[in-house]
Amino acid sequence: MKSLYGVIGYPIEHSKSPMMHNAWFRNENFEGYYHPFKIEKNQLGNAIRGMKALQMKGWNVTIPYKEAIIPFLDEVDAAAVAIGAVNTVVYKNGKWVGTNTDGDGFVASLSLKRTKEQLKTSSILLIGAGGAAKGIYYALVNAGVNNIHIANRTVERASSLISKIAADGNFKGISLDSATEQLTQYDIIINTTSVGMYPEIDSVPIEVTNIKAGTLAVDIIYNPLETAFLKAAKERGAETLNGVGMFVYQGALAFEHWTGIRPDIEKAMTMIELNQGGTTC
Repeated sequence: MKSLYGVIGYPIEHSKSPMMHNAWFRNENFEGYYHPFKIEKNQLGNAIRGMKALQMKGWNVTIPYKEAIIPFLDEVDAAAVAIGAVNTVVYKNGKWVGTNTDGDGFVASLSLKRTKEQLKTSSILLIGAGGAAKGIYYALVNAGVNNIHIANRTVERASSLISKIAADGNFKGISLDSATEQLTQYDIIINTTSVGMYPEIDSVPIEVTNIKAGTLAVDIIYNPLETAFLKAAKERGAETLNGVGMFVYQGALAFEHWTGIRPDIEKAMTMIELNQGGTTC
């Protein structure tokens, strides 16, 4: 009998995770099946009890439950505690353990464009201070980056994020206006918000008129593959990277937690890109 895995969220119909994980199960000849579960907002506790009763081996967590799920788990690892969010649950030694692969998946995806040493010496701007930004900021700090500004509509929220994950270096919360004015000082600019995601595809999280040529502009969005932000940055001579890599790498880390198998990342990226109707920009 196949082991059951899945992803919980609300909504969940748009998720590409079932397609990706089930392809990995087939490719690795692993007896597993991955199913999307749409959980009503007042049914999370009941849903988790049901998943435990079904003896599921693990599952992913997406919006809006990454924080709300924590009280229902037996343990939460150091990364998830620091970030304050769980995106992966693993059944380990008789316990349900929460972890977070988003940040490490994102940093791994940056290897498509930058080496570890290049990353460490880069001046980085994160746009947004929400859940995605928390995981990415934590992983970047752990990767040895010590020059990061976080731009957000509410500067206090950006500053609070930084204060919760203390480290030595140039870490600062700034306004979106300040970031726009000083855009030339950044080597990597990362949109961690949902601005520009389908169907609002003409929206940009920040104006990039001042971006310098050769800067790496990154968007964690992968629908569309090339957001308005990435398109504008490319027109001004920047390199670009969309969210396909982060999506696949974070999923691969979850898959490895569950099975002990490192799946084929390159093949999965090609599958997601083709499913979205194009190629990585």
